[in-house]
Amino acid sequence: MNSSNIQMKPQDVVLLLKVVSMNNDRWNQKPTAEVLGMSQSEVSESVKRSKFSGLLDPKGKKVMKIGLMEFLQYGFRFVFPQKPGAVVRGVPTSHSASPLKEEIQSSEHYVWPYVKGTLRGHSITPLYPTVPEAALQDPAFHELLALADALRVGRARERELAIKELKIRLQIGE
Repeated sequence: MNSSNIQMKPQDVVLLLKVVSMNNDRWNQKPTAEVLGMSQSEVSESVKRSKFSGLLDPKGKKVMKIGLMEFLQYGFRFVFPQKPGAVVRGVPTSHSASPLKEEIQSSEHYVWPYVKGTLRGHSITPLYPTVPEAALQDPAFHELLALADALRVGRARERELAIKELKIRLQIGE
């Protein structure tokens, strides 16, 4: 991989959050690719980029949680910005999904567009097209993705609560 042209992609964040949700440093690329709806080559390339960026250890198995948290907290919304779109049916995200929906009362919902979704709300483009379906299969992963979206589209209060919740899930002390 040519180091002069390595740039993180949105699916890299998806993979890193999935690895965190699995809580298993012995994960394998093929089954992970299958549950994420990605090709094995996409996962392999994502691992390479994440190792190069320092967000995965040199063996490509362990997420460097402090680095991931710093990226999510300080750079994520600038690198992968998102503005809410039209009202559609979809899967809840940001403050419309757990754990933030228990903290924030809002009549405005955010969703990833998905025909089998259960909620109508403003569309948020997922980091990867298969995110809605993959999130529905893994509640812990869904929460991590929704918290990440709160950092992309939330107001100051939502971002503050999302940071607090992400630090808990990443097991990072204050």
